[in-house]
Amino acid sequence: MTKASSHRILQTIAHDIAARPEQVNAAVQLLDDGATVPFVARYRKEATGGLDDSQLRLLSERLTYLRDLEARRETIVKSIKDQDKLTEDLARAIAQADTKAQLEDLYLPYKPKRRTRAMIARENGLGPLVEAILADRNADPETLAQAFVTETVPSVKDALNGARDIVAESLSENAELIGRLRDFMQKDAILSAKVIEGQEQKGAKFSDYFTHSESWADVPSHRALAMMRASNEGVLSVDIAPDPETGTARAEAMVAAVLQTASEGPGDQWLRKVAGWTWRVKLSLTMMLDLMGDLRKRAQDEAIRVFARNLKDLLLAAPAGAKCTIGLDPGIRTGVKVAVVDATGKVLETDTIYPFQPKNDLRGAQAALAALIGKYPVELIAIGNGTASRETEKMVADLLQDITGPKPTKVVVSEAGASVYSASELAAREFPDLDVSLRGAVSIARRLQDPLAELVKIEPKSIGVGQYQHDVDQYQLGRALEAVVEDAVNAVGVDLNMASAPLLARVSGLGEALAEAVVAHRNANGAFRTRRQLLNVARLGPRAFEQCAGFLRIANGDEPLDASAVHPEAYGVARRIVQACGRDLRTLMGDEQRLRNVQAEDFVDDQFGLPTVRDILSELEKPGRDPRPGFKTASFADGIEDIKDLKPGLLLEGTVTNVAAFGAFVDIGVHQDGLVHVSQLADRFVKDPHEVVKAGDVVKVRVTEIDIPRKRIGLSMRKDAGKPDPKPRADTQKPGKIHKKAPQHGKSTPVGNPNGALGAALLNAMKQR
Repeated sequence: MTKASSHRILQTIAHDIAARPEQVNAAVQLLDDGATVPFVARYRKEATGGLDDSQLRLLSERLTYLRDLEARRETIVKSIKDQDKLTEDLARAIAQADTKAQLEDLYLPYKPKRRTRAMIARENGLGPLVEAILADRNADPETLAQAFVTETVPSVKDALNGARDIVAESLSENAELIGRLRDFMQKDAILSAKVIEGQEQKGAKFSDYFTHSESWADVPSHRALAMMRASNEGVLSVDIAPDPETGTARAEAMVAAVLQTASEGPGDQWLRKVAGWTWRVKLSLTMMLDLMGDLRKRAQDEAIRVFARNLKDLLLAAPAGAKCTIGLDPGIRTGVKVAVVDATGKVLETDTIYPFQPKNDLRGAQAALAALIGKYPVELIAIGNGTASRETEKMVADLLQDITGPKPTKVVVSEAGASVYSASELAAREFPDLDVSLRGAVSIARRLQDPLAELVKIEPKSIGVGQYQHDVDQYQLGRALEAVVEDAVNAVGVDLNMASAPLLARVSGLGEALAEAVVAHRNANGAFRTRRQLLNVARLGPRAFEQCAGFLRIANGDEPLDASAVHPEAYGVARRIVQACGRDLRTLMGDEQRLRNVQAEDFVDDQFGLPTVRDILSELEKPGRDPRPGFKTASFADGIEDIKDLKPGLLLEGTVTNVAAFGAFVDIGVHQDGLVHVSQLADRFVKDPHEVVKAGDVVKVRVTEIDIPRKRIGLSMRKDAGKPDPKPRADTQKPGKIHKKAPQHGKSTPVGNPNGALGAALLNAMKQR
C-alpha cells in the first residue's frame, strides 16, 4: 500500500471516530503488532490519547474496510492502465472515490464483460450512426439509419435498435449519472410490499405487510428484515421504485439530461425515448438492486448493533454471587431437572422430579427439594423460564411458605442457549457422566451465580437476544458478538485460579489453546500464587503475558497488586505511591480517603503518563472492583401464569429480555414476552429505547393490549399508559399504513452540465470504442 493510501486511511478514520490522525496511527500500529482492543483501551492510553474500546472497535472495522477499498482501487487502476485507457481525469476520479460503490461505478465501462448487444451493434458498424444522431439533432434518425442497412442489419428498425443499445450501454456505464440517480433514489424512492396471491394463509404472520408502502430512507431495520424474510419465503413481492406519480418522469429526465436533449428536433426526440427506455429496462433495475442491497446492509448493521448491545447488557448483568444454588430446568412430561451447585459452581447432587402430568407427584417433588435445601446451605433457587416455568415457580413458592427459618431466594432465569450448551462438546467434557438434560439445570444454576462466566460457554448467537439474527450476515454477526464477549470479560476481569477454560479463552492475549494450557498447568501445579507464574505455562510467552496479565486476578496471593487491574508493568509506579503515603501496600489498598489526597501528577514519568497513574489510583482505592450492578430480581404476580390470565390495566413486574429499536420485550411470567413500544417507555419522548432500559433490568409495566391468537402482549411503562406519544415519531406508525413522502411537483432539476461536458464525454467514450 502506498504512503498516500495510508495517509488517506488515517485521515478518514480520524474523522469517523472523532480523533486526531496521530491517535489513529498509534492505535493502528498497536493493533497491527497483535495488541487486542481491550489491552490498548486499558493499558495504552498515553499512546492513543485515551481512545476507548468503542472507538477502537470502530477503528478496527473501518481499517479493514478502507484497506480493502485501497486494494480494490489499486487493482482497478492497474486494470485500466493495462487497457491503455487511464486518463488524468479518470485517475483523479478514482483517487477521490471514497466508497466501493463509487469505485465500481467508475470501473464499469472498463470491466471485462460478456459479449453485449451494444458490442454486436458496434461490430455491425452502427457506432457511426450514433455519432451522426448526436452530432445533428435536426436530422431524422430514420433517414440517417437508412445508410446503415446491410446484410447484417436488415432494416432501419434494426439499425436504430442497435444504435439504441449503444447509447443505453454508455448511459448505464456513466459513473456520474449512476451516482446522481443513486442519490435521487436514496432520497425519494418508495419501498412497497404486496402479498403474492394465494400466500395469505401461509404468510399470516406477515399480514402487516400485505399492502405496505413507505419511504425507503425511513424503513427501520426490523421492518426491512421482516419483509425480506417474507420475500424469501415466497409470501411477499417487494419493490423499490420512485414515487409512481412524479418519480419515474424525474428519473427519465435525469437520464435524458446527460444527452443534452433540449430541442424538439427529431434527434432529441429519439434520444429522449432512448433515455426513457434505458431507465425502464436497465437503470431502474440496477437502482432497485443497489438500494435493496443498501437496505439489507443498513438493516443488518442495525440488527447486529441491537443484538450486540443486548448481549453486552446480558453479559454484564448483576451476578447473584458465590452462593450455594439449586438450578431447576422445568419440564412437564419429562420432569423437572434439578442440580445443586456449591458457591464455586461445583455440582453437588442432581435429581429429576415429576410434579406435573402424567405422574402429578407434587408432594414427592416438594419433599425432594426440601431434603436438598436441608442437606446443603442453599441460598438461591434458579428456575429456567421455559415450558412449565410458572408452574415450577408456584411449586417452589408453596414449598418455601412451609419452611421455617432462613429461606432460599427463588429467581426466574433466562435459559436461552442452555440446551445448546447441554448438548455441546464442552459440556460433555465438563460433565462426562451427567445426562444431557441435567447439564441444563447446572447451567441455569451457574448462570444465576455469575451470568458472564456461564454465558461465555455458549455461542453468542445462541443466547437469543437478537431479532432476525438468522437473516443477517453470519460472519459479520459472529465477529461483532465475539468482540462484545471479549470486551465484557476483560472489563470485569477473571479470577485466574477459579476461571474455566472457556472464560480464560476470552481474556486478552490468550485464546483457546493458551487457556487450556493455563488450566492444565493449574491442575498439575496447584493455584497460581503470582501473575508472574503465568510465564511458566507452556507456550505462554512475554507477549501473551503482556496482553493478558492485567485482566487476570489472584485473590490472597503473594503479590497484593495481583488482585487488582494494575498491570505488572506499572507495579513500580504503584509502589512509589505506596512509599509516598508511608503505608504498607495491603493497608493502603482500599483506603479511599488517603488515596484521594494523592496528586497523580507527582508520579508521572517518561513511561507512564497521567491517564495510567489515575487508573492506578482508582484501582488502589477499590482493588478488583466489579463494574456490574447490584443483584435484584423480579417478582411475578400470583395467579398470572398464562396470556389468558391477563387483563388490560394489570400492573405487573417483569424482566427486560430484549431491547430493539422499536421498544423493549419484557418477561412477565406468562411464557410470552410482552412488548413495551418505544412510545410507551416513558412519560417523555424517547428516541432510543436503550436510553431507558437494558436487557436484565427489572421494571414495572401495565398491560395495555392482549392479542391471544397472535400471542401478542402490549405493555406500557408510562404513568398515563395508553395515551399518545408526547412527540410524534416518524417510525412509530404501525406496519401496513402507507406513509410516504409527499410528491414533489414542478419540473425536475436538470443534471446535465450546462457546458455540455457530460454529452461530450459520452460521445468521446463511444468514439474510443
